[in-house]
Amino acid sequence: MDQNHSDKPVGAPAGAQNADADAGAPTGGAGPERRNSARRKLAAVTRLLRGEPLETLARELNVTVARLSEWRDRALVAAEAAMKERERDSRDEELLRLKAKLGEVTMANELLEQKIAALEGSRPLARRRSKR
Repeated sequence: MDQNHSDKPVGAPAGAQNADADAGAPTGGAGPERRNSARRKLAAVTRLLRGEPLETLARELNVTVARLSEWRDRALVAAEAAMKERERDSRDEELLRLKAKLGEVTMANELLEQKIAALEGSRPLARRRSKR
């Protein structure tokens, strides 16, 4: 093993020092496979996107090529979704203001309807005297 193994992986995001240790990565052998942290997955995907060979990285991280490919595909789908979000503009602020106002007016109407119902009691109209 080289001495740089405990340093941050090549291409890993800042703060991803020794991602294997942070994630409790499997150390090889026939033991049960452990879950990988999001930080470790992102570091692995970053390394893939920077050109490291898939098979070599999978072997180093002790994960299957299929699993590593899945992480990469999921990361790319999430990145694409993030790029589709549009930025807010003045219309969005006006829409939020109007929605809040509509909520206030709706609540006031409901309170007034409840008050009218309480004042009228069980009779919807005032009693009338018969004309006899």
